Amino acid sequence: MSRLNPRQKEAVDYIGGPLLVLAGAGSGKTSVITRKIAYLINACGIAGRNIAAVTFTNKASREMKERVNALLEGNPAGKGLTVATFHNLGLTIIKREHKHLGFKPGFSIFDDQDTKALLKDLMLQNNEESDQVDVVRNQISSWKNEMLTPAQALASAQLPQDILCARAYEEYEQHLRAYNAVDFDDLILVPVRLFEEQPQVLERWQNRLRYLLVDEYQDTNLSQYRLVKLLVGHRGALTVVGDDDQSIYAWRGARPENLVQLEKDYPSLKVVKLEQNYRSTSRILKAANTLIANNPHVYEKTLWSDMGLGDPIRVIHTRNEDAECERIATETLDLHLRNNIQFKDMAVLYRGNFQARLLEMKLQHYQVPYKLNGGTSFFARAEIKDLMSYLKVLVNPDDDNAFLRIINLPRREIGPSTLQKLGQYSVERQISMFNACEELGLEQVMPANALERLRRFCSWMQHIYRQCHQGDPIDAIYEMMRDIDYEGWIAQNSSSDAMAEKRMQNVHFLMDSLKSTMERLQEDEPDAGIQEAINRLILIDMLDRQEEEDDSNRVQLMTLHASKGLEFPHVFLMGMEEELLPHRNSIETDNIEEERRLAYVGITRAKRCLTITLAKQRKQYGEVLDCLPSRFLDELPPEDLEIEGAGEKCPVQNQKRGQATLNSLKNMFD
Repeated sequence: MSRLNPRQKEAVDYIGGPLLVLAGAGSGKTSVITRKIAYLINACGIAGRNIAAVTFTNKASREMKERVNALLEGNPAGKGLTVATFHNLGLTIIKREHKHLGFKPGFSIFDDQDTKALLKDLMLQNNEESDQVDVVRNQISSWKNEMLTPAQALASAQLPQDILCARAYEEYEQHLRAYNAVDFDDLILVPVRLFEEQPQVLERWQNRLRYLLVDEYQDTNLSQYRLVKLLVGHRGALTVVGDDDQSIYAWRGARPENLVQLEKDYPSLKVVKLEQNYRSTSRILKAANTLIANNPHVYEKTLWSDMGLGDPIRVIHTRNEDAECERIATETLDLHLRNNIQFKDMAVLYRGNFQARLLEMKLQHYQVPYKLNGGTSFFARAEIKDLMSYLKVLVNPDDDNAFLRIINLPRREIGPSTLQKLGQYSVERQISMFNACEELGLEQVMPANALERLRRFCSWMQHIYRQCHQGDPIDAIYEMMRDIDYEGWIAQNSSSDAMAEKRMQNVHFLMDSLKSTMERLQEDEPDAGIQEAINRLILIDMLDRQEEEDDSNRVQLMTLHASKGLEFPHVFLMGMEEELLPHRNSIETDNIEEERRLAYVGITRAKRCLTITLAKQRKQYGEVLDCLPSRFLDELPPEDLEIEGAGEKCPVQNQKRGQATLNSLKNMFD
């Protein structure tokens, strides 16, 4: 415990009841959580299998597991420890209690694309505009997070659009159950309803998980809060770590008021504040404290640091977005060439992804390497979606979405009219399309040659299924790919040989991941099979789309939301203007507090140097608009700011700086 400060040690040692650790940015909260887990196992005699630590991202979960394992030093009492995301924990509960829930063992998990595809089909069947599918999807997700059933949603709906969404919700749920499937939100909602409706199941889980730790508690939504409260029960064996000043996910249902609710639900709640920051200089922290003091607080806290005063915060006014991006690009190059700063130690943060487009062009122009945190998810690639759909049908033939994706991949001469008749028959019989293919009644509505092709496909899939369970499932899946000449199909449908090779590398990577996932699962559960491994891969993608590690030497570009939890020696915070930060929508809805928290998160990512940039004019839809400096600039301590370009009509420092940097580059090679 010698490396912990007094407040951290207090949080680790306290087991007398429910505990809230109010952890400011950079205050070492991960150390507190991991050391508390080790303390519970090593000093308090609680077995690892009776402890669960819940996080929001796979990256945080992985880091926590690694650090706990190092602290336990091989102590066998740590075996069976659960360190998982909320959704992974929910998946485990559903998998183990599927009989109580009425699911068949091989249930599917619908990702966002699956959900949208199903909703789009339902809306088209009802002659509704399918371009509203995103609105409907988001509303259904919101209702699920608020624990509302389709009937409750319909009863409360008054506006035509809400009524449309509620009806779609009802049909969507019926189809999910028919497909033996759950969606991402169900991974929390379904366990909560199970525990509320079947107390004996809840009691079993309460006895199993005797101590619960929750990270980033301010980001929990209503259903996640209910899940925690149910699992903790009357024992109050709970430690939550959170920071109301870093709650930036209200748009996806997060409720920072859950921190306040804790005191009402647990009157004996102890609060420990972690205010010593180990990341940033005093000037950066003073700016963050001064800014966030404009928000109301239930729990007051003030970050402090012994990292020294540090440099002033630079605020650079530029004439337009082009000049802003050019200035940032030349600044990064200047830091690298003159001060020998690694590119990976710099980050550019922005409110919206659109701000990165011009910045990318400028960085490319100056040959500054960068990584854009965003882009196509591995699992969203066509070749991976195809193969995952085959795997989904293997473990759950009731998954009509996956069935429809692969039935003609590669082409099997099964046309739209055949699929329409099959779909209509399966709806009338209330069975899946796969099962419908085997029914004699289909012969009455389907031409013999079309039916023969469908049954040949189903018979082949059943053969692969048997191979998966009678032999090596990985070998069976490779046999499946050879049977359909998937590599040949990719070659025919790729723009070049190099692209085809890259796509096949993705396929092989997926197979390696599937194999290693199954091996890891079998270490804890020897009976775990291919279907559990497939479900884990689907869930990993849904939670982990852009958490890939990139150790290469590149400037990191990302949104403020994506930057949460990260830190960089040099941070550029761009677009500090009204209607950008704070965002126009937040101004119109009077939700400035969350935008201020977003700016606070951006400021506290910086360890040594913070540069804020803004433009006086921006182009929008071909029109040049004047921009106002963000109100948040007025909330920063003026004595700690170094302002440049505020009174100049056409500043040229960026061009001079760029030329000086290029001269430095030339000198390096002379």
